[in-house]
Amino acid sequence: MTAPLIDCDVAIVGAGSAGLPAYREILKAGLKPLLIEGGPHGTMCARVGCMPSKLLIAAAQSVADMRHADGFGIRLAGPPRVNGAAVMERVRRERDRFVGFVVDDVQAMPPEHRLDAPVEFLRDGVLRAADGREVHARRVILATGTRPNVPDLYRPLGALAIVNDDVFDWHDLPRSVLVVGSGVIGVELGLALARLGVRVRVLNRSDSFAHLADPQVRAAAVDLLAPELSLVRRAQIETVRREGDQAVVGWSVDGGPVTVERFDRVLLTAGRSPALESLRLERTTMPLDERGRPRFDPATLQVQGQPVFLAGDVTGRHAIQHEASDDGRLAGRNAAAWPDVRALPRRAPMAVVFSDPQIMQVGGGYAALDGLDEIAVGEVDWTRQGRSRVMQRNQGLLHVYMRKSDRRFLGAEMVGPDAEHVAHLLAWALQMEMTVPDMLALPFYHPTIEEGIRTALRDAARQAG
Repeated sequence: MTAPLIDCDVAIVGAGSAGLPAYREILKAGLKPLLIEGGPHGTMCARVGCMPSKLLIAAAQSVADMRHADGFGIRLAGPPRVNGAAVMERVRRERDRFVGFVVDDVQAMPPEHRLDAPVEFLRDGVLRAADGREVHARRVILATGTRPNVPDLYRPLGALAIVNDDVFDWHDLPRSVLVVGSGVIGVELGLALARLGVRVRVLNRSDSFAHLADPQVRAAAVDLLAPELSLVRRAQIETVRREGDQAVVGWSVDGGPVTVERFDRVLLTAGRSPALESLRLERTTMPLDERGRPRFDPATLQVQGQPVFLAGDVTGRHAIQHEASDDGRLAGRNAAAWPDVRALPRRAPMAVVFSDPQIMQVGGGYAALDGLDEIAVGEVDWTRQGRSRVMQRNQGLLHVYMRKSDRRFLGAEMVGPDAEHVAHLLAWALQMEMTVPDMLALPFYHPTIEEGIRTALRDAARQAG
């Protein structure tokens, strides 16, 4: 018996932070969508990303706050005691609540708009589901997200080698964790686990840290966070083996002697790759690059010469929830309007690391200044900032970047208090194409963290004369 065909105007592969907005755009256009999901529903952000990581970080922050209470003259009966099982129970419970909201939305969709099965391409515009059904789509949106990279070096560790997706299903905290990589995930989870009483070691193969490009801001961040992370930079992994229920890892620095330590788990945070392998793209006429990924226009998200669009993390351009959502809307609109595709204005770039102190970049940060002449760098040292000192959070550095010729604000990098909020204010100013004098004409209440922004902006303005 031949499996039934499913016909649709637009097939959306992936029901995550990009796929769901794309689905809504297709509906708005009056077309027939098919939302395809081959894995668990709930978005990567809700299941294994933004939300559960912040739950773990919040628990760790409560421990840090108690440890700092003595500085305010508040004496606790003893050091805080962490119940790892209770911590992880709350993480899982609240994570499942967030996931539940997304699942409810998907289940409320008409059944004819959904296909819960893995699919692969048979040819252009035709996909086959795992149960044999064929999907015939006049247009396709690929919003399949990413998968964490697991280098072959760590395969001998078996289940002891984990990725961030695994952490949030723990039922208790391990005694020790080696974190490989000091990017956003490595810094956030490494610091949270360390503050919850886990022995943590973070290894990174270079001097990079949390994607900071400004050398002074990066140095400040390393000085503040490296001790708690037991950070080792320029580390070369030499040996990896499993002995019983522990991982035994050896590394060297700059060709020096090998250090060997044992860990209960090894957390791999060495990046993620677009989840495209199972789609069998080679069966289509899509132009693919040397890595087998579709060549597409970043402005319209259209695959070159095809009624196919990419959206979200699968593009490899960013892994930020609001950017993925914007991608979904853009891909949905262009898929609905194809062949009349258009670029839409994008939001100012912004990135935040939820460490303590927090880290942020706005506008591409220091790296975006490469090749530009006559740049003023305004600075505030948070150690001397009034409100920060009141709260015992006076540490870190903010750099703002201004083009001297027209005093245009170009971006910022920071490690310090409330960086997530500072980042929003500066990103809004950047998107509004404000000059530094424009920004200084705005109100700054006293005493606030935001006054530190004014200090940095004034410093930049002075340099322009």
